[in-house]
Amino acid sequence: MRRMSLLNLVLLTAWVTDVTHLFAGDSPQFRGPQGDGHSVEQRLPLTWSVTENVRWKTDIEGLGWSSPSISGSEVWITTALDEGKSLHLICLDRDSGSIRHNIEAFHHENPGPIHGKNSYASPSVLIDGDRLFVHFGKLGTACFDREAKEVWKAEMKYNHRHGPGGSPVVFGELLIIACDGTDVQFVTALNKRTGAEVWKTTRDGAMAYSTPILAEVNGQPQLISTGGEWAMGYAPETGQELWRFRYPKGYSNVPRPVFGQELVFLCSGYDHPWLYAVRPDGAGDVTESHMAWKMERGAPLNPSPLLVGHELYVVADNGIATCLDAKTGDQHWQKRIGGNFTASLLHADNRIYLLDEEGKTYVIEPTKTEYKELAVNELPGRTQATIAAADESLFIRTDTSVYRIQNAR
Repeated sequence: MRRMSLLNLVLLTAWVTDVTHLFAGDSPQFRGPQGDGHSVEQRLPLTWSVTENVRWKTDIEGLGWSSPSISGSEVWITTALDEGKSLHLICLDRDSGSIRHNIEAFHHENPGPIHGKNSYASPSVLIDGDRLFVHFGKLGTACFDREAKEVWKAEMKYNHRHGPGGSPVVFGELLIIACDGTDVQFVTALNKRTGAEVWKTTRDGAMAYSTPILAEVNGQPQLISTGGEWAMGYAPETGQELWRFRYPKGYSNVPRPVFGQELVFLCSGYDHPWLYAVRPDGAGDVTESHMAWKMERGAPLNPSPLLVGHELYVVADNGIATCLDAKTGDQHWQKRIGGNFTASLLHADNRIYLLDEEGKTYVIEPTKTEYKELAVNELPGRTQATIAAADESLFIRTDTSVYRIQNAR
């Protein structure tokens, strides 16, 4: 027991260290440095257009909905060409937008079908020190160095049906991935140095496309993963299931969970999107015992929630934005802003950025008194990738291009 406690402390310390050294100027994974939609960036632009505050624009071949991942002088994305047969890893120069690397990570003559709203390159690149991790669902997982040289490749065997969705996370020496297919559902941890499987925990349920989060609960690290029909808490070093929470008829879950105020906020998925607040300190089936509250109307199918202080902000896919008291679930305000939404919310520079699917970004003030719109900005094209913030800039991806948006100097 003492050895396990020491191991937990070492792993938790390594995880915290890995995350915190990336805060300034970096956005190394889906939803920013901590994976929760927050950025410490300041002096970000409030307004922009195709002719205003665009530092650079780079056209990208193919289609991908992976969010830009930024570290140092590099911006990494993935894309899919030739109807998903050719899966690419691309590095852009952060300062100029020029393409530094463009390599084919995987090639499949028959990549299989995907949902019309998805792409074959939707999971975001995870940057961890001198290594990059890319995941294309059943089509392949790989590690590259910062020069785009292959370190290892692996393949997860499951039927992701609608295509790849959730991104991987790193905990200490482990790369953790949720693989919820129509045939099998499991969470697995690979040795991030070699790609060898360290643990694999199967679970029952349905297909899902959500990215797990790491949280500290009562001083212990916990991996929280939203799957089809169930959300689970795991010990990340071993994969041991700690608790599970059931939502009725939930499947194809996309939103990434959010942790704070001693609660984890979960979305139930299709066909009945509900938002749940659950206490993650239980054991076994906590469906009846650990639910703090739920919201049955206005919950998102795709955009991840955003916790800012004591308030939880969500936008439903049909453009209804809501601000809730995170502890009680009481509604502060609700506003139909229009449009269709897939991208997750971003909080930075004391603003919330909400990007719809038609290139329009609503910038609002984080306040519980009322919906307060600061600006509405538009770029051409479809937009489903979540905005990333780094180096006093916003990085916005459309179906054809990546933009660096920065105040003119």
